[in-house]
Amino acid sequence: MLKRVITGAILAILLVVLVIFSDTLAFPIALGVCAFIGVHEMLGCIGMRKNIIISVCMYAMTVTTTVISIQLTSHSVFIATFASILFCILMLMFACSVFSHGAIPYEKVCITFTSCTFVIIGFLSLVLLRDMEVGKYVFVLAFLGPWITDTFAYLTGFFLGRHKLIPDVSPKKTIEGSVGGTLFCIGFCALYGYIFRNYVYAELPPVYVFAVLGLIIAFVSQVGDLIFSLIKRKYGIKDYGFIFPGHGGILDRFDSIIATAPLLLIFFEAITRIG
Repeated sequence: MLKRVITGAILAILLVVLVIFSDTLAFPIALGVCAFIGVHEMLGCIGMRKNIIISVCMYAMTVTTTVISIQLTSHSVFIATFASILFCILMLMFACSVFSHGAIPYEKVCITFTSCTFVIIGFLSLVLLRDMEVGKYVFVLAFLGPWITDTFAYLTGFFLGRHKLIPDVSPKKTIEGSVGGTLFCIGFCALYGYIFRNYVYAELPPVYVFAVLGLIIAFVSQVGDLIFSLIKRKYGIKDYGFIFPGHGGILDRFDSIIATAPLLLIFFEAITRIG
């Protein structure tokens, strides 16, 4: 427990540093490194790390998309370029499967591509979100919302938990914990929206929108957590890595953030266009 607390405190400090330097190149580079490590962990989990061709394809896709996220300022150009890269990588991996004479099964290509792309999109969505005018005030919710949900889901479940949520995927999670984490996330996001809208940036959406966003974040972050737990259980591993003592790897600590970041990007893109 002490190891988890110390690591959690260090992660909180690193988040503060990341926020401070979020308008510099350090931000996309740091997230690109996280994406690279996350892809490395996922490849190890699904047993494809030793397949040099497939691994190189996934690493190359991570590095390439990180570079273009730094170089391109237009979201539409980035998305078009990113889609082209995804298609080319997928075609290459399918071609490798075709000519491997069974050494690289089609199913493994699909699992590898889908899982790793999920990780990459999650981290790079944070870069795109931060680049938006409104994003500079709300991107931190992609970190804080899931962490608030997870922390208070754990505490509520510890003290009040009686009914298991999905025991065959995550035995320790409870329905009471899920509800508690959701309520705290809604309250936190509403308070965040109130403070920032009234004292920092008046163009932000109304408080009730942030409350609804809190509900969505809580739901999606918990689903993201369960998705990565399901993958771990499928492949029989406890943690994706060990980079964070007591917390596991990048994917163990950022699983819910990876799921939440694209949602926030879509949410605020939609609000911006409607507004």
